[in-house]
Amino acid sequence: MTKLIKPQSPSEKILASRRKFLTGAAVAAPAALAAPYVNAQAPIRWRLQTYSGAPLGAHVIKPQIDAFNAAANGEMVIDLYYADQLVPTDELFRALQNGTLDAVQSDEATMASPVDISVFGGYFPFATRYSLDVPALFNYYGLNEIWKEAYDEVDNVTWLSAGAWDPLHIFTKEPIRSLADMRGKRVFGVPTAGKFLSKYGLIPVTVPWDDVEVSLQTGQLDGVAWCGFTEAYEVGWADICNYALTNSVTGAWFGSYFANTASWEAVPPHLQQLYRSTIDQSHYYRAVWYWGGEAKLRVEGEKMELTSIPADEWATVVADANGFWDEIAAESPRAGRVVQAFKDYASNMEAAGYPYR
Repeated sequence: MTKLIKPQSPSEKILASRRKFLTGAAVAAPAALAAPYVNAQAPIRWRLQTYSGAPLGAHVIKPQIDAFNAAANGEMVIDLYYADQLVPTDELFRALQNGTLDAVQSDEATMASPVDISVFGGYFPFATRYSLDVPALFNYYGLNEIWKEAYDEVDNVTWLSAGAWDPLHIFTKEPIRSLADMRGKRVFGVPTAGKFLSKYGLIPVTVPWDDVEVSLQTGQLDGVAWCGFTEAYEVGWADICNYALTNSVTGAWFGSYFANTASWEAVPPHLQQLYRSTIDQSHYYRAVWYWGGEAKLRVEGEKMELTSIPADEWATVVADANGFWDEIAAESPRAGRVVQAFKDYASNMEAAGYPYR
């Protein structure tokens, strides 16, 4: 008897092609390596926990860890843990500092970093338009130096690198077509953007990452304000949320890699360089994975209806963000330097015009 094969939906075809990218973009496949290195000593072993759950972690961290472990050739092994597996996400910083974890991938706001620039981690409203804005800000507008300076004041935590993730959109079970429609909607989201959006009546709710899907199904959550289209489809939230708001609150998430300082200093220089190199590759992988998925799933994905807040109404949100920036800038001199970098960058991008703005 002929077995009936269910045709793939448009989004399933897109996701299948996106997952093929995973196999083609690794730094080094184990099969391509020479015979294993034989070391008389036990390998250095790290425990790294990411902010993300396993479905998303398959893209934002696992390719890097797999590549590092293969290239380290038996000298070092990193064990990867996903959101809340060893410690709750809001305790990541403390666990890193006391040595429970050797390394962390997260944004500052989500992991509650005790530094005066933590508010900029994750999604800072309208700080970016595109993912390339993040490395440009860090490498050319002084954010690398500011982040290092801030973490140098913290005992036993070493900040290593920041990169870009996806833009921030709001996905809900009921439509948002005006600012008034935000009122009372309970959404899972990142702290800074949630604080800003609460001005319009949105209610930020914190639950463990793995509980988001059930919380959406049971009505504890009305939506998510955590990610872009790529993640919403990849992790299954698009199966529950019916509507996607096209108005983006910001163009890219700021995420970083951190190490416990004692653990980092115990790693020989060549493995430190290998780790940094695979971080850079991870930044590249994510930039391409997200960028390709965002537009394709917004246009061809069939699971959510697109809605928009009218441009004149949304302009008031953009204007409110300017005041929010100034409030944050007043919190500390270093926060002021970050906000000034955002302003300088935005001014240059607007003046440069196409293709920058």
